[in-house]
Amino acid sequence: MTSDLRRQLILGAAKRCFARYGYAGTTTKSVAAAAAISEALLFKHFPSKAALYAEILAEECEADPDLEFLLGQAPSTATLVRFTVAMVGHFLGIANRPSEEEEQRLRLMVTSHLDDGEFARLLYAKVSGLIGGKFVASLESAIAAGDAVRMDAAPLDLFWFAHHTGMTAALTRLPATPCLNYETGADRLVRQLSEFILRGIGLTDAAIASYLDRELAQPSVPPVTAESA
Repeated sequence: MTSDLRRQLILGAAKRCFARYGYAGTTTKSVAAAAAISEALLFKHFPSKAALYAEILAEECEADPDLEFLLGQAPSTATLVRFTVAMVGHFLGIANRPSEEEEQRLRLMVTSHLDDGEFARLLYAKVSGLIGGKFVASLESAIAAGDAVRMDAAPLDLFWFAHHTGMTAALTRLPATPCLNYETGADRLVRQLSEFILRGIGLTDAAIASYLDRELAQPSVPPVTAESA
């Protein structure tokens, strides 16, 4: 069996184990058994359980049709706004309607930051490789078009500032009793958080006014109900 086929066999077995037992209940030994290989052979492909899980999440992201559509767009101001609104909508959607799996992943990210950071580092690297480049290219395109000013920060750092803003908003809603309730109404939350991020990465008010309304009018923007405000 080729290395690539073996890798896919391991990932398939890992997906079944994580789906059945969750992250905490899955071990590399159980994944190896499910793949009918030795644990030592598994470690030749994936150095840890965290690496296995991060790879599965990255594959799921790549297979998402909405993300595939976004990544297929040419770098532009419109693409930058579209990415931002989609990211905000994604995180607020998790905050409002988390599936058990999504909630587990968000909790895993939190605990990873408080522990050895391995899973968080792996996932950030995957996200950067998958999305970061298109975000940066779109920001540079917006600057070239006069729709944004260059900020005193690395463009990729601006991507992470935007990402962390959305993720933190989701974390406030993670406990059964939310940590806080935004005073912003539910119908305004995606807009205001998107405006906050877009201004922070350098978009002009004119560009925000021109592109944000247009993007929010698209049916692909996830709805946010009163419970998430």
